[in-house]
Amino acid sequence: TADRLEIAMKDAQPRAIRRADYQPPAYLIEHTNLRFELESGTTRVTSRLTVRRNPAGTGGALVLDGQALTLESVALDGEALSENAFAVDDESLTLFDVPEHFELEVVTGICPEENTALEGLYRSGGMYCTQCEAEGFRRITYYLDRPDVLSRFTTTLVGDGAELPIMLSNGNEVARERLADGRTAVTWEDPFPKPAYLFALVAGTLEHIESTFVTMSGREVLLRIYTEPHNVDKVDYAMGALKRSMRWDEEVYGREYDLDIFMIVAVDDFNMGAMENKGLNIFNTSCVLASPETTTDAGFRRVEAVVAHEYFHNWSGNRVTCRDWFQLSLKEGFTVLRDAQFSAAMNAATIKRIEDANFLRTMQFAEDAGPMAHPIRPDSFIEISNFYTLTVYEKGAEVVRMIRTLLGPERFRAGTDLYFERHDGQAVTCDDFVIAMEDASGVDLGQFRNWYSQAGTPRVRVESSYDADAQALTLEFEQSCPPSPGQSEKAPFVIPFAVGALDAAGNELLGAAGPEAVTVACDARIDNPLSDGTLVVQLAESRTSLRIEGVDQPPALSLHRDFSAPVIVEAEPSLESLAFLVAHDSDGFARWDAAQAFYSRVLLKRVTGESDETPSLLLETVDALVTEALQAPDNSEARALAAAMLTLPSEEYLAQQISVVDVEGIHAARSGMRRKLGERFSGQWRRLFEVNASQGAYVPDARGFARRALGALALAYWAECEDGEGLDAARALYERADNMTERLAALRTIAWHPGAADRNEVLDNFLARFRSEALVVDQWFATQALRASPDVIEDVRRLEAHEAFDARNPNKLRSLIGAFCNQNPIGFHAPGGEGYQYLADWVIRLNTQNPQMAARLLTPLTRWRRFDAPRQERMRAALKRIGSTDGLSKDVFEVVSKSLADS
Repeated sequence: TADRLEIAMKDAQPRAIRRADYQPPAYLIEHTNLRFELESGTTRVTSRLTVRRNPAGTGGALVLDGQALTLESVALDGEALSENAFAVDDESLTLFDVPEHFELEVVTGICPEENTALEGLYRSGGMYCTQCEAEGFRRITYYLDRPDVLSRFTTTLVGDGAELPIMLSNGNEVARERLADGRTAVTWEDPFPKPAYLFALVAGTLEHIESTFVTMSGREVLLRIYTEPHNVDKVDYAMGALKRSMRWDEEVYGREYDLDIFMIVAVDDFNMGAMENKGLNIFNTSCVLASPETTTDAGFRRVEAVVAHEYFHNWSGNRVTCRDWFQLSLKEGFTVLRDAQFSAAMNAATIKRIEDANFLRTMQFAEDAGPMAHPIRPDSFIEISNFYTLTVYEKGAEVVRMIRTLLGPERFRAGTDLYFERHDGQAVTCDDFVIAMEDASGVDLGQFRNWYSQAGTPRVRVESSYDADAQALTLEFEQSCPPSPGQSEKAPFVIPFAVGALDAAGNELLGAAGPEAVTVACDARIDNPLSDGTLVVQLAESRTSLRIEGVDQPPALSLHRDFSAPVIVEAEPSLESLAFLVAHDSDGFARWDAAQAFYSRVLLKRVTGESDETPSLLLETVDALVTEALQAPDNSEARALAAAMLTLPSEEYLAQQISVVDVEGIHAARSGMRRKLGERFSGQWRRLFEVNASQGAYVPDARGFARRALGALALAYWAECEDGEGLDAARALYERADNMTERLAALRTIAWHPGAADRNEVLDNFLARFRSEALVVDQWFATQALRASPDVIEDVRRLEAHEAFDARNPNKLRSLIGAFCNQNPIGFHAPGGEGYQYLADWVIRLNTQNPQMAARLLTPLTRWRRFDAPRQERMRAALKRIGSTDGLSKDVFEVVSKSLADS
């Protein structure tokens, strides 16, 4: 297209890599012996590789991956190679003539201090650390940097013992000595073969806490969590989370830890959340540090979930890994499901399901509808880092969850047992996982594989008709999936669709819980695996019919219970039906979903101008919910569900419900509704806030999470009242709070309120209190970037010049630039287009500094087609300006070119 032709690059257009072109490696590396001489300025890396030709490969020259390396020497079987025996370029080292089996020694020089991309070996403050997934190891030494080359690693770290008292790598420490020149050498040996992306190294001045864990077979494992000295008092919660996840994985999946030691290290500068390197997990500090004074409830839950996720990878990712990067969801989707199950078991299961479904519908569905849409197993990529996406992770988890639903818990567990037993120590594919499920259960999942190969979010249209004479209800299900890039036609999916039906008194009519007079007939398989009263219809054809007989009046339909599949449901229940479900549905997710549908229907009528009225039925429903919340027992499930059901849909979610996003209309409708509800129920919000005030010392448990969530919600609504009492209560809470959850809730209530006279005073006080806490300062940045106002960009520009902001730190970029561009629609999409140009400036700046961050920040501009014509033109202009930048990285090029394709 013309737009793509306008993209000027000095180098040739990056080449796409296709899954269909996969070839086994020509060579294998049996053993990898690494020696790092860690010195400021230049670190020397000596690799000694035991290499053999792969019988399954194609032979030929040995081509090793390498980037940003200074080659010092190459020797084969102890003999230095002449320059005509190999070739070096910016991407590789090629050896032309090698024997069947040989020892290769390569010495390279690297400069971790100058590595701003945070891939490979880099320096974060005074600490050396690594990030090798997906293709970062090639920045350390020349290697077969692909996941299907598994090798046993021995690593020796050499450095100044005073400057680097702690030196860690994968596996178990096997030697430590003081060298003649005064330096210290520490050797680590990992007995399990692994691909290079799981290699890790950490060296610096660190402190740690430690504990032990006794496995189900009676082995004692040493557990250590390392961090910089000033943060060591904030890792106790992570240690508890680690122990809980280890026990849970044994009990639920039968997986036992395999090394003598398990280590976690917290790092300030990290592109991702955490990394599951074998035996040595490296974490972004935001995912491991937690204390009541500095961490919100959401932060505590995130620490627990991420610690569990990375630990679970020891089996679903490390012991069994990916054959190639197209199979990324093999490990990530499966492990996200596992950490979701764990989090549900540790806290309120219904709330966890609501949070996951809401996140998927708000964020991943938008990804499915955009130019970067791809199946959970992509067919091609230019830069693999761009495919660490919500589709691969979150939708991938939903696909594995659907397999569990179709098979049932027992057969699913048999399938995972077979998968781990069959493929331990191997690099495999998504198909291998599905085949293990089929072999263990006897269930044919052939058509189900469409979820792995087709992009986009399926839609399920549901139409119902009632025959009073026959006392029968008929449901017609029709599935479809809109076109996505490269896929204009879609074959039918297998969709497990959960259905319930309630009589006028709210009693369940279906399944084991229903009356005997009710019978069900269906032209598809049905099952009852979720709960009494819920049927799961397997939608495998374009159209499916379900007939329910023996019902003397039309029942209330509870559709898509427990979010049984990642689909969009198209149905048109009346507001009366939705209100009934909100009041009576036995499925917590369905109750919340009905409330969201009710709010959305009313809000979108305001956006389109169809009606500005607030139906009395909505006010009655909210009144009943507030009353229910006030009477809720002091347990996690009831109060947390009340908070969720009283929360209006986000502006991002509402935007997905209309073909052309009306930025100002959506914001006005939602903020107007908040003010209406705040004023109408002011007394109830006050009581609800007071009832859920903190009692005693802070405890990070489900009960406390629920109380504080409901209290914060009530405070936010109460503060909408014109009498100012809610704002006064927020200021009082800010001053007395003994935990970050309540203090930040109070701060944001004040900072986001247009009438708060003390806004700047409170923001200044917050920074003064927590200036030494980097993660809390991130919250301070984000709070100001999220103020819902068209002129907020001026605050953002001012804050990027603040001495606490560091553009080299990914957490700072996410908290300020990312929050403004991704989570503040009314600010980012201000009519003049300043937000678009501002984001373009940052992407261009980060393109060479940190290409991964640059590409990830780009996401809001990729959705330009969803907006009105003036905004479309301004967003396209920003994309074109980025695309015309000289030296565009593969990461950014791929996102820009796909975003402008066919425009």
